[in-house]
Amino acid sequence: MLDDEATHRPPAFEEYVAARGPALWRSAWLLTGDRHRAEDLVQTALLKCWRRWDRIADPQAVDAYVRRTMVTTYTDWWRRRWNGEVPTGELPEPAAGEVDPGVRQDVVAALARLPRGQRAVVVLRYFDDLTEAQTAAALGIGIGTVKSQTSRALRTLRESGLLEESDD
Repeated sequence: MLDDEATHRPPAFEEYVAARGPALWRSAWLLTGDRHRAEDLVQTALLKCWRRWDRIADPQAVDAYVRRTMVTTYTDWWRRRWNGEVPTGELPEPAAGEVDPGVRQDVVAALARLPRGQRAVVVLRYFDDLTEAQTAAALGIGIGTVKSQTSRALRTLRESGLLEESDD
């Protein structure tokens, strides 16, 4: 019975963070467009998840739970439009998962043109490689909304010249 219970538990919090930390940071960076805010977002979301970690019954739901927490935290920050920390300059050490500065600027500029809902859908669908159903579950919206938000986001990116038809 004990072995059966162990297979139904989510991974230990520390193991999960060690394994998924870089992917979570990348998603947060794509949502916020700033590496420092991305680190804050991941830390805040993980703290919220840590408090409820023992309540996650389905180990397959851990990623969705953490992503949903991260997106709702990001949305809460956006709604209140308050930034308690103001960066004073670039830090000398590179952040984990740092990408080419030219590519980074292009991606951030493209995502910044999108409303927050479309931005979240694009990040989850194309950068986290989630299915439409997984994205809908992570955001708490319907699959049809995921499809329409994706369509609108891609149209906006094409019309702005940041995405070509073949880039889909």
